[in-house]
Amino acid sequence: MSISYIGRYCIILCTFLSLSLIQPIASFAQVGYTDMVTATTDDAVGVNEIVTISPRFFYGLGIDVLMVLLIILIIYYPNYKKLDTVFTFIVFNIVIFLLTFVLNKVKISMGAAFGLFAVFSMLRYRTEGIDLKDMTYLFIFIALGLITGIELDLDVLLVICAVIFLTTLVLDSKLLLRREEYQNILYERIEMVKPELRQELIEELKKRTGLNIHRITICKLDYLKDVATIRVYYYHK
Repeated sequence: MSISYIGRYCIILCTFLSLSLIQPIASFAQVGYTDMVTATTDDAVGVNEIVTISPRFFYGLGIDVLMVLLIILIIYYPNYKKLDTVFTFIVFNIVIFLLTFVLNKVKISMGAAFGLFAVFSMLRYRTEGIDLKDMTYLFIFIALGLITGIELDLDVLLVICAVIFLTTLVLDSKLLLRREEYQNILYERIEMVKPELRQELIEELKKRTGLNIHRITICKLDYLKDVATIRVYYYHK
């Protein structure tokens, strides 16, 4: 790990700790050291009494896992055939559910809440890029974890989950719209990249790729190498 990474995480940790101390300092100024110790002890005892594994936890977790499996097995995996992102979706969903359930029961200070938010907001995945559809599904699974983690009535929870599932099924399948896909192609005949030759270019790309291309977008032109980066759009069979 480089020095910049170490310094960055030290700053995050110091920010979290400093924000966590705001509420205790304010309490100390108002009620004094003795009252603050008593309140802290009472809060600790209350946390141990409040956070319990109840039937609400199990049926919330069951609905959450069921919805995640339905979306992955019925919608996501049949369309995209990606197993590497399934692990990320499931882990994110379960962790968000557990955090929501615990924070819904535990009363934490305002400083700790802001510090926790700052840590999560500054962390990100260092990857080359994530597809827009994958980001959408990740948001769906995070939302499911949040919704099932809070204390909602069972009928309300089932209706909300059903709306999310049906909306995803209708919009990301052939039931309502034809699902369009795209890929980038490095094309060497740069003289064909002209508005008047657009239809001829599409027909040539169809023969080369075997895809039913219906439209294209010119992403980049490199006249030094005489190549063009073309994004082709086609409907999923």
